[in-house]
Amino acid sequence: MTLLDLPPWNVVLGLVAWLLVLAFLPWWLGLSLLLAVTALLLLLRPRLPDEHARLLRWGLRWGLPGMLLSLQRALGGDALAWTIALLGALTGYMLVVGLELWLDRDLVREPLQPAGTPQAAPAEEWPGRLMQSALGPPVELIELDVPQWRDAGSELPDPWGGHARYADGGYVFAGRRRIDGVAARACFSPDGRWFAAPVARGAGVLLWDRRHDREHRLRRWLLAGWYREQPWLQRRPEAPPCTLHQVLGTDEVTGGED
Repeated sequence: MTLLDLPPWNVVLGLVAWLLVLAFLPWWLGLSLLLAVTALLLLLRPRLPDEHARLLRWGLRWGLPGMLLSLQRALGGDALAWTIALLGALTGYMLVVGLELWLDRDLVREPLQPAGTPQAAPAEEWPGRLMQSALGPPVELIELDVPQWRDAGSELPDPWGGHARYADGGYVFAGRRRIDGVAARACFSPDGRWFAAPVARGAGVLLWDRRHDREHRLRRWLLAGWYREQPWLQRRPEAPPCTLHQVLGTDEVTGGED
């Protein structure tokens, strides 16, 4: 997320109201509110749903000019007051940009292309497209198997035998093995080694490596598909997917690598 990201029209009215509230509050109270929003983003970001974090970021961007308008009025509204307010805007938005970069430090970013490099043709959405992997041989093409998601309205057939049954916020497998804290939607990898389900709260996915009995709870990641019986993940449906090993190196998870 960058400062150029614009909120949807139905959110703009609320943000304008927030700007006006800070403009008429005492500047020190508005500054305290902006510092509280910053503290929430820094301390609770791993547990905040993406939509809530996005609203807090917009609140910082739109609230800063309101607080500065209040400050320049408190300073007398003369040329010196406007100069201080403009310097405050410059400093404040530099700090907001730094905060945005810090919060997005774990995003998987596409490498920059050198000048003069021909642009690739627009790619269709994942999963279901072909990509040339930078990890394997130069000519290797990777085609992901689309996850076959099933809702928990009925028992989920287990490729390793039996069924997985959803009850009390988790899936129960043959042998009484239980996976808790997941939503009522799940799928298996093609040969059954991996079990995947969305986490119950917030955005993310749980992956259970059944061969090694290891669980990985990945915040803000989506399951893109399977390749050679390994999960590939992505941040957004239009983003390029990456391997589980890449994700384990960039995000906090429960469990370990193979």
